[in-house]
Amino acid sequence: MDLYLPVANLSVNALVIVLLGGGVGFLSGMFGVGGGFLTTPLLIFYGIPPTVAAASAASQVTGASVSGVFAHFRRGGVDVRMGTVLTVGGVLGSIAGAGIFRLLQATGQIDTVIALIYVLLLGSIGGLMLKEAVGSIRVLRGAKAPPAARRRHHPLVAALPLRWRFYASGLYISPLAPLLLGFGVGILTVLLGVGGGFVLVPAMLYLLGMGTRVVVGTSLFQILFVTAAATLVHAMTTKAVDIVLAVLLLIGSVTGAQIGAKFAQVVKPEYLRLILALMVLAVAFRMALGLGWRPDEIYTIELS
Repeated sequence: MDLYLPVANLSVNALVIVLLGGGVGFLSGMFGVGGGFLTTPLLIFYGIPPTVAAASAASQVTGASVSGVFAHFRRGGVDVRMGTVLTVGGVLGSIAGAGIFRLLQATGQIDTVIALIYVLLLGSIGGLMLKEAVGSIRVLRGAKAPPAARRRHHPLVAALPLRWRFYASGLYISPLAPLLLGFGVGILTVLLGVGGGFVLVPAMLYLLGMGTRVVVGTSLFQILFVTAAATLVHAMTTKAVDIVLAVLLLIGSVTGAQIGAKFAQVVKPEYLRLILALMVLAVAFRMALGLGWRPDEIYTIELS
């Protein structure tokens, strides 16, 4: 069944979009990560304009984060104070990101910049994930495990002034560190349409030194509010949010997440991380190929 997307200005097969959302939701439920970093590239591969893909994916991530936040709240896995600071930084970053987005739109470089940032981010993160997954599998097969690193925040974080106590996270650090981290994630949310969890979670662990018990829940808390703010900013400034596309994605992702969560219970987590790393690297490679591959038709004509 074909549906017309009013903002993207094209017709799509509704079933394909729902299945795409379901596939991303399945990965989200199976691997325990937000699927936003895969939604935008897959929409671009399907033919959705990058600007509309990024803006609409942000709204889909907002809806998908709600149930996760409530689940972690019930388990006491959210540091509300840390999440609030991250959210303030994220909202400010969303506003700054909207300005950057409009500037790049005006220069005609937004599509290239979105693809380039995705290649750099997914390539580097996929490489780190692959290294960690291979190490975990070697330990699983009998290799000697490396000594566990002592959890502490980065020296640059320790040097910042005005320290606060974040009791749920077990930290005594400057609020400027999570504020700046949230600001950077807010910019990424607007530019790429991602929740930022694939950047935020490692940063919270290795830069801020947060306890693993509250990292995922606090990340989802921040993602919920920042993606909502990014969607609002997009709707008011860039006018790139396609609500029909976002609803189709959300229908698929909610169902897919439930199936993925059940599937994850029967597969060893070490192999899940390896599969995810390979998928992230494959998406990065495909986007890099699109940046450098010469199209069949160099010039196109559009009637308006």
